[in-house]
Amino acid sequence: MAEVYSISMNKGGVGKTSLVTNLASILAKKHKKKVLIIDTDAQGNSSIAFGQNPYSFENTIYDVMLNGCNPKNAIHTMKKNIDLLPANDDMNFLEFDVLPHLDKYSRPYYLLKDGMKDIEKDYDYIFIDTPPSLGFVAGNCLTYANHVIIPFVPEMYDVKGLIRVIKAIAEFRNDYNPSLEVAGVIGMKVESSTSLHSEMLQEARRYCNQSNIYMYDTIIPKSIAFAKAVAYSNVPAILSSESKNKLVNSYDDVAKEFLEIESVKGQV
Repeated sequence: MAEVYSISMNKGGVGKTSLVTNLASILAKKHKKKVLIIDTDAQGNSSIAFGQNPYSFENTIYDVMLNGCNPKNAIHTMKKNIDLLPANDDMNFLEFDVLPHLDKYSRPYYLLKDGMKDIEKDYDYIFIDTPPSLGFVAGNCLTYANHVIIPFVPEMYDVKGLIRVIKAIAEFRNDYNPSLEVAGVIGMKVESSTSLHSEMLQEARRYCNQSNIYMYDTIIPKSIAFAKAVAYSNVPAILSSESKNKLVNSYDDVAKEFLEIESVKGQV
């Protein structure tokens, strides 16, 4: 039975898609895990990361959530052990298509959970790439997920945003999903040579320690290699020639840390 992870942060540009696609890729390639990526962001960046046009798919997560489409008819294999349930800009209209019709959609925050019913048995892990907000779509992701990983860039306003997101998730958990847990916070696009990033990482780590929230020891450095891999190789960096780059290899450490946490949870 799959563990379901929502990769959530209330702003764009923090590396959600990079984290989802590269972590999924290394778990699938090196650790032989069967992984499903669910893209819920209208930009369709998870498709683009694998060289796919998000508008080329007949069915998407929108059809699963609103039109009763069997998810197996919308899931596509990207690489060995990596499947994708894509999204496109139909997701921009999801809230408008649902909220005026609550007589039809009586469980609006459960559309994703209900639509993906029974699919978990086919995978070890499901990772949800979420939109850059904590709105209606993100709420569906948090209702479905068991765990949340929060990526953030260690800058002044991003740390404040991180704290707000953690508090918002706690409130959402109380109302909709009591089993939801914040499984980790991870620093993204880190420039360790700058004092600002170092100071903000320390502040975030202090907050996480005080709040009993796990913060990854591993950080993902800022590197053009991630964008180059998608642009020139049509795959996430960990599956491209850029995987030899020591900065890209930081995802190997993230995956090891991720699996160590999973192992500890399994022993509890």
